[in-house]
Amino acid sequence: MWKKPEKPIAIDPAQVALGLYVWLDMPWDDHPFIYNRFKISDAKQITSLRAIKSKGKLYYYPEKSSAEPLALSNASEMEALPPADPLQEAAINIEIDRCNAEKHTRLRQQKDAAARADRAWEQAARITREAMIGMTRSPKQAGAQLAELSKNTASMITQGQEVLLHLLGDKEGEGPQFHALNVMTLAMLLGKVAGLNEAQLAELAMGTLAHDIGKARVPAHILKAKTRAKHEEEFYRQHGNYGLEMARISDAFGPTALSIIADHHEYMDGSGWPTGKTNPGPAARIVALVDRYDRLCSPESHERDALMPAEALARMYRVEAARFDTRLLSMLIKLLGVYPPGTLVKLNDESLGLVVSPGKESLKPTILIYSPEVDKRDAPTVSLSQVEGLKIDEALRPSSIPPDVLQWLNPRQRLSYFFSTDKSA
Repeated sequence: MWKKPEKPIAIDPAQVALGLYVWLDMPWDDHPFIYNRFKISDAKQITSLRAIKSKGKLYYYPEKSSAEPLALSNASEMEALPPADPLQEAAINIEIDRCNAEKHTRLRQQKDAAARADRAWEQAARITREAMIGMTRSPKQAGAQLAELSKNTASMITQGQEVLLHLLGDKEGEGPQFHALNVMTLAMLLGKVAGLNEAQLAELAMGTLAHDIGKARVPAHILKAKTRAKHEEEFYRQHGNYGLEMARISDAFGPTALSIIADHHEYMDGSGWPTGKTNPGPAARIVALVDRYDRLCSPESHERDALMPAEALARMYRVEAARFDTRLLSMLIKLLGVYPPGTLVKLNDESLGLVVSPGKESLKPTILIYSPEVDKRDAPTVSLSQVEGLKIDEALRPSSIPPDVLQWLNPRQRLSYFFSTDKSA
């Protein structure tokens, strides 16, 4: 369990040693390190700490350190030291400048990708919300809106050489667009991995965006109930059929998209509904899988406890695997990684963070680092695949973290995802 460090103790740069957990009380731009709090792990870090102007701004945390600070030499010993080699000092400063430039380039690239995802989500959320409301009043117009969004999304996903999943920043408000976009995003990424072409992805997007439109005919108290009476559950389970009626009236949905609306609660073992079929179509299998994952992480009822992302995947794999296409389930686990977006983690240098994007390697996601000295929007994000030696020690439960730290990291009960693409990758 991670514990909040006690009060830090000031030290001189000459006292730094391997194993000290230090804090640089200075702007992030003024040093070459990835973030301001870290455990010293190599000689290069010691050299840099002594070379930058950290005197009076350097502290260490005794209880998080595995070593003691070096003893300060007395004044006469310091005076007896030979003068610094100018060539060596210049080489050190060049290396520090190089590391700082590299750090800023990485952060800019990561923030640019996240910002693209955020802007795209805002636009998609507006269109989706308008269309879902419009389905009951102007179904043809609403269907056309969803079709255009689906086509554009499929095009971006197909043409993007690199497609990244992002955990978005705080998204306020309520509405069915949150779940619809989460399911569409995960389904599209999974569909691409599964080898679907652009036309198939467009149909997949269309079906996922509208998979719950039938809930417009289900009373809110039934939708949000933690438990339902038998007649209420039967009413709730009709939302797929209601959605089919609305989709057909719009005349915008193809057979695959309609099958998603009808069968997104059907499971491979026959335990699903409304018909209990054991062989739903490929697209419906994808949506049933990601719909379940998102509902475990972000329950429809506020009275139900949300699972941590890793817990949701573990439950689906260990307890519910018979419900799903095992090939697709394995793909989803690989896509999201061992530590899916939304997971709180402790790193091996004692830092805390929130996973914001899965990496190309399952154990090396991109992490927002807990840095209370800066605004969260300006805090560093670190891709573990780009930092040698840095790794996750463990995933943490929110209850194990002090309230102020948890408030800063803010892993919301309702997670929101979207993607960014890079055609030049």
